[in-house]
Amino acid sequence: MRPGNHDEPGEEATDTTGGDRAAMQQRIERVLLGGRRKYTRLQVAEKAGVPLERTSRLWRAMGFASAGDDDVLFTDADVETLRIADSLAQAGIVDSSVQVSTARALGQHLARLAEWQVHLLRTVIAENPELAANDRRLARFIDQLLPQLEQMQNFIWRRHLAAYAGRALVAPEENLVSRTEVVGFADMVGYTSLTRHASDTELAGMLERFETVAAEVATERYGRIVKTLGDEVLFLADSPGDGAEIALTMVETAERDEQLPSLRAGLAYGKVLGRYGDVYGSTVNIASRLTSVARPATVLIDREMAHALGDDPKYTLRQRRAVSVRGYQRLKPSVLRRAGEETPGLIEAGQRLAADLLGVGPQSAYAPEEIFEDADEDELR
Repeated sequence: MRPGNHDEPGEEATDTTGGDRAAMQQRIERVLLGGRRKYTRLQVAEKAGVPLERTSRLWRAMGFASAGDDDVLFTDADVETLRIADSLAQAGIVDSSVQVSTARALGQHLARLAEWQVHLLRTVIAENPELAANDRRLARFIDQLLPQLEQMQNFIWRRHLAAYAGRALVAPEENLVSRTEVVGFADMVGYTSLTRHASDTELAGMLERFETVAAEVATERYGRIVKTLGDEVLFLADSPGDGAEIALTMVETAERDEQLPSLRAGLAYGKVLGRYGDVYGSTVNIASRLTSVARPATVLIDREMAHALGDDPKYTLRQRRAVSVRGYQRLKPSVLRRAGEETPGLIEAGQRLAADLLGVGPQSAYAPEEIFEDADEDELR
């Protein structure tokens, strides 16, 4: 589909200012909502046969502001969706006690997706000004684009559903809420300093590259990205070996990539509480804290992860002295490297420290005396 090449005979460009712009907004809104707004919150609750209090809670949970009694905001699609949600609860498929939590999770994830898609649409319009010059043409373009986006989203959702359901249904004894996994964080070193000097375009390109590298590395090694947090990514892996490969490969890839600063990573192995696509618990906290004290281009792991990798000949572990971080007084991390990889010598470590102190390189999270720890650490293997 080529945007802007759908002129009808006699169709002329119109000025989209003032009242024309408001009319265009309403036309686009009707296309996106599948109809015009014609119900108040009282009317939509009555038509759906769902108590008003429950409809209001669900509406807020999805991320929308509360509606006044006389505000005409809802469409026939809202009525039908409420009916479906209520029927699922009545059938016992979705417990009414978790309806609000489910709506909140969907709202948060889909809000981010919608924001990205609107930015994409604005880019298309900017590159094809003839679309913005005619409201009918723009509305028709969106009307044609929407089913394609829905089809693509539905396909990706089903593929993820199939991948996750395959494991969950084949092993029904597995606890999918609390399970033992590798939790990893990786973040860009010196990002705060970079934001003060780079342009918006440069930052956007760097973040896009970072997210691309993280996603490709994680999926290629049987992990999954939980979320990105600006300059940081949170990922999971089922096995210690997969987690180690993901973290090391991310760091190595960034070192070879001219678009990216150095990365640092932290890994922890243990029980993880999963809730609506996010993860919680001390294992997550430890991985985050280890990342915050890791040196550039370094992977730190906790004691449980070190124990799990202890007999793997592909890796070398070097134990560091205990560190105190927020919430944990004496974490005992180890540096994870590939077997045969040389450790930084005193000269290289001194150069890194000098660069940090002069402000010409990424700042190390270690105190100066810790830069030279590798010279006299006890090698675990």
